[in-house]
Amino acid sequence: MRILGQHIRFIDLMIIVNVFVYIMGLGTYSIPDNFGLWPAMVFTEPWRMITSMFIHGSFGHLLMNMLALYFFGMWMERIVSEREVINIYFIGGIAGSLFYVFFAFLTPFASIDTIAVGASGALFAVGGALAVMKPNIRVLIFPFPVPLPLWQAEIVIFFLVSFFPNVAWEGHLGGLIAGAILGYYYKKKVIRVPEIVYFTTRHY
Repeated sequence: MRILGQHIRFIDLMIIVNVFVYIMGLGTYSIPDNFGLWPAMVFTEPWRMITSMFIHGSFGHLLMNMLALYFFGMWMERIVSEREVINIYFIGGIAGSLFYVFFAFLTPFASIDTIAVGASGALFAVGGALAVMKPNIRVLIFPFPVPLPLWQAEIVIFFLVSFFPNVAWEGHLGGLIAGAILGYYYKKKVIRVPEIVYFTTRHY
């Protein structure tokens, strides 16, 4: 995409924006309070479903998400257009937000007064779409000693990460489902590329 006459990759732009928002929010809770995904406020302030995607609760949270965005996003850019990457990212992120709100209001698994932040729903969408389009890419996940097919790795990552304390697994699930659907939709358009060993970490 072009910004101020300069070409910048979408994934690079998202990393820059997320890092900038994190730095701006250091030492204050005003950004999560005003822009995080607060189910009790989402009907009067629906933009929270998008703004929450640019907020992270800690440096570790930010680092792991941006690493996942860089590596999965880099692969996605090889097989679909930038516009399609943008679609997957934001549709998946919004789907994750909707799932979190749904579970908060209609199930006992989450509270309508618990604020969720992070880009994980969007990232699970990118990973889920990639797993559908290129399921046999081999991925090493620490501490597993052997590479796994990407479709298996996505399932393992989901369960490993989603059961950590204070993790909004509902958003992960929504993003993963949306990404898988979009991946199936885009699969017929992709250009075949070699499938190689790829590396990621257990924290997503």
